Amino acid sequence: MNLASQSGEAGAGQLLFANFNQDNTAVNQRARAAGRRHPDFDWSLAVGSKSGYKFFSLSSVDKLEQIYECTDTEDVCIVERLFSSSLVAIVSLKAPRKLKVCHFKKGTEICNYSYSNTILAVKLNRQRLIVCLEESLYIHNIRDMKVLHTIRETPPNPAGLCALSINNDNCYLAYPGSASIGEVQVFDTINLRAANMIPAHDSPLAALAFDASGSKLATASEKGTVIRVFSIPEGQKLFEFRRGVKRCVSICSLAFSMDSMFLSASSNTETVHIFKLETVKEKPPEEPTTWTGYFGKVLMASTSYLPSQVTEMFNQGRAFATVRLPFCGHKNICSLTTIQKIPRLLVGASDGYLYMYNLDPQEGGECALMRQHRLPCEMPSWKNPREQREVEYPQSIRLDGSMETTSEIVDSASHDCPLVTQTYGTAAAKGAYLPSSPTRLGKGQDANLEAYTDDLGAVGGACLEDEASALRLDEDSEHPPMILRTD
Repeated sequence: MNLASQSGEAGAGQLLFANFNQDNTAVNQRARAAGRRHPDFDWSLAVGSKSGYKFFSLSSVDKLEQIYECTDTEDVCIVERLFSSSLVAIVSLKAPRKLKVCHFKKGTEICNYSYSNTILAVKLNRQRLIVCLEESLYIHNIRDMKVLHTIRETPPNPAGLCALSINNDNCYLAYPGSASIGEVQVFDTINLRAANMIPAHDSPLAALAFDASGSKLATASEKGTVIRVFSIPEGQKLFEFRRGVKRCVSICSLAFSMDSMFLSASSNTETVHIFKLETVKEKPPEEPTTWTGYFGKVLMASTSYLPSQVTEMFNQGRAFATVRLPFCGHKNICSLTTIQKIPRLLVGASDGYLYMYNLDPQEGGECALMRQHRLPCEMPSWKNPREQREVEYPQSIRLDGSMETTSEIVDSASHDCPLVTQTYGTAAAKGAYLPSSPTRLGKGQDANLEAYTDDLGAVGGACLEDEASALRLDEDSEHPPMILRTD
């Protein structure tokens, strides 16, 4: 979630962005089936700040283990990691129209694209990379970063609200279909066609989230009182939960658990609600034997004569569990995961902290705070190296670094597709031809070989480097492979 304000100012602790990566359960299962040991780095937290970005492993509650740190890019307002792979997409406030795709373990930039407007959100799965602008969406093929489709003239979406399923079979994209009411457009990113339009709410949308299977979509409106879950792509309403009735709130984040049994909803209040997605089996009616029983039966029967809005309130589910945060008013993002075999709710907030709570999957109720980790992002400028060694930061890791400015060659002639850019120094040193846009393949050339390299990016023609090792997307199976074109 982008934690910067509309003016680009960071929140407390200089945090600009925080997000959890996609779970990698399928990779773990394949690794175990093959007898390979898979590192416990699947669930991670990405943090962007004024001085760069970092990845932290979430394999333990007691500490945050740093996976990677980059200080080459300042003011990182978007950093999205693809599962537990080495692929990362980065956007900086210093160049908000430019997307950089990097291999962070090799320390190389694969490619970068420039767009006609500010990049508001980036979403990835194993098939597609989505770039969200205020009034358009670009769908890239993750294998070679070619633009497959552009959804133009979408309703104004200044928050960059969109959701992409992580499932390969149900590879759907959801985004607002209206700026005045809560319509959800569902787009099939594999067949590149509209799948459905769901009239989810009366008020404009505020949050969207797919479950891991891509068969359920959770929605919330700007009013923030009702959370709904729909089947995808049919659009049938499966569940409806009431967050509250006393006040309207701004929903910050929706998140399913990996088994799709729970749904969390965080807002700008101090309460996070966790709902249980279970269908209550109807029991055969029993004749009441007490005065209370008779009163309840009459009350339920009277709902058929009440306005539909009141009747819906009786049928809406309530929170199964709740979390009381030590703050309110801060932007935040939540995640339901399992750490050390215990269900947890994680909340990353713009106050510069990561909060970890235990969730009782049987009883629910109030969740207990287990740990909070500070994520400050600026490091003091030390004059004496000895001073730096003597200072310790418990449960916190500071970010520091500076930006290396490079001149770029950008062709702004075409606005129908993102502009491929490359650093001038690399191109000049190689003596390479600099095309104004991605080059088309000639007749007879294999379209499957269209690819990008660590130096030039999404450019047709032979690679500048004839290297055998392609970009590795997973720790073990590395699926899907990156295709490199050689002479």
